[in-house]
Amino acid sequence: MAWWPRPCTTPTSNASCWKSAWSEGGLMFSHIFIGVSDFERAMRFYRPLMDVLQLDLRFCEPERPWAGWQQAGVSRPLFLVGTPFEGTHHAGNGQMTAFLAETRAMVDAAYQVALAQGGVSEGAPGLRPEYHAHYYGAYFRDPEGNKLCVACHAAGQPLSPG
Repeated sequence: MAWWPRPCTTPTSNASCWKSAWSEGGLMFSHIFIGVSDFERAMRFYRPLMDVLQLDLRFCEPERPWAGWQQAGVSRPLFLVGTPFEGTHHAGNGQMTAFLAETRAMVDAAYQVALAQGGVSEGAPGLRPEYHAHYYGAYFRDPEGNKLCVACHAAGQPLSPG
């Protein structure tokens, strides 16, 4: 969920810049909150997905109910899932949360885990050159209908078989 800690301006710097964004935890957001109506079902979906994305569970409070994940060694940003404060969940409405993956294999694994946990495909993993030459992403919805993406921007990653 990190963003660029410095501008990525030259083609030769892109690979190191994407790696840097992943490892240095540059910030753009404090947190992102995904509202759900069924917290237990959401946890069955998000726990294994966050494991694949190498995000650590910072807290889980079923009595509230909410949970939060983050990259190891940083305090922000947080990815939060829970019942909205006002108590009403409204999926979709055009928003999408996109996670940054270090490798294309991580994109593939996240997509498979999402579907195995009740997610619905919105676009199988693959190159999407309409975004840029190295954009490799997968799209899916969680069991509540929230749209998610996992994307790798690194050049030179092997394409997955099949």
